[in-house]
Amino acid sequence: MTHFDAASAAVEAALAAGARYADARAMHRRSESMTARNGAVTALLENEDAGIGVRALVGSSWGYYAVPDLGTAGARRAGGRAAEIAAASASVPGPAIDLVHVAPQVGTWESRCDEDPLAVPLSEKGDLLTGVTETAHRAGADVAQALYQIWTTRTWLVSSAGHRVEQHIRKSGAGMSATAIGDEETQRRSYPAMRGQYGTRGWELVREIDLPANAERIAAEARALLTAPLCPSGEKTLIIGGDQMMLQIHESVGHAIELDRILGWEAAMAGTSWLDLSKLGSLRYGSELMNIVIDPTIEGALGSFGYDDEGTPAERRYAVRDGIWVGVLAGRDSAAVAGLDYGGAVRADGWARMPMVRMTNVGLEPGPHTTEEIIASTDDGIMVESNRSWSIDDKRLNFQFGTEIGWEIKNGKRGRMLRNPTYTGIGPTFWQSMDMLSDEVVNYGTPNCGKGQPGQIGHTAHPAATARFQNVRVGVRA
Repeated sequence: MTHFDAASAAVEAALAAGARYADARAMHRRSESMTARNGAVTALLENEDAGIGVRALVGSSWGYYAVPDLGTAGARRAGGRAAEIAAASASVPGPAIDLVHVAPQVGTWESRCDEDPLAVPLSEKGDLLTGVTETAHRAGADVAQALYQIWTTRTWLVSSAGHRVEQHIRKSGAGMSATAIGDEETQRRSYPAMRGQYGTRGWELVREIDLPANAERIAAEARALLTAPLCPSGEKTLIIGGDQMMLQIHESVGHAIELDRILGWEAAMAGTSWLDLSKLGSLRYGSELMNIVIDPTIEGALGSFGYDDEGTPAERRYAVRDGIWVGVLAGRDSAAVAGLDYGGAVRADGWARMPMVRMTNVGLEPGPHTTEEIIASTDDGIMVESNRSWSIDDKRLNFQFGTEIGWEIKNGKRGRMLRNPTYTGIGPTFWQSMDMLSDEVVNYGTPNCGKGQPGQIGHTAHPAATARFQNVRVGVRA
């Protein structure tokens, strides 16, 4: 019996129990991670699991049931229980739900992987992490930490509409940080970005980011920040580096354009949304430089796939074009309710969780400038890099971010280092003030996006580049 046979059995059982639509995902997953601190490995985690999850639609209600079993009997039980749960929910009728049409897909997709990350010897991985943390510790970090993470997933999806899709996706990445402890505060520098860099790639990604070449630098910067001048307060011209723009996009755009939040279906973990569907296609979200694309087809980016967990093929589309809000992240049911004709952004973090609307790769198209040009054209401003803290309201509108490091910009040149930089704003006002954008886009991976109850962890990516904003309030202390 194949895994497709098990998924088919689950779908058949759901239909026999009264479902008008059903789909099933059989999955096999492996993961591995290691952490090190000050030259010693502190944790090694390996996990492997398999199971099948079934969605069933009865009337206007979904039911979901999952079992850690890829056998026919377990699959049929899961299908029947999913339909029973949906029927119980349908006893309290809600608004009619239909599904946007997607032509039944039959196919396979595999992410590119030049070097299987699970095949790299643990000793080599351990030597990398202990080596960079020892180097950073010797270079002035009181606490130096590093980690890598690997995930490999095989999925077999079958639906009652005729979908039959197999995917094999491998992901990996790594990062490190250096913390310096002073008399009254601590300072931290991270590389690359806040929690590292991750992608739908093999171990070649970890080699490319070159942790050893950056260990001494981040330790020295963390130590220097302890005595650096405090970031000044007031309204300033603000230049935001790509590794911070990544989170700016994630929090103030990515979550806001999730259709389930806009419809009020989902509010856990990250709130609802300030966006109103009646203004889709007309609302000015940002300046004309703001072009946000939803693109799960980007090779190697962490949010890439061939098909989402409903079997919808990956497709590129705009969320914001020339500053105007034009698209959302949607599933087949939410899109139908909203009167849209596309889905393609429904995923789950495993077989035991029901798929929901999630970010894929959501980020900026390149701008017309370089980072050097942006700095050179700024007479008086502040440049910030690498997130340290963030806060945003439940509608994804008002935000405040703290970053690890800042730089004073005077007369077109980067000057002295600044500690504890912060900035705050209101989404559309902030994005409308963007007047320069670099063409040096990097696909920053985010392996820890939380959403839903029970909570799910999503893997997303955000193409981002250095950008400049006018009249931004910086140096907020409270």
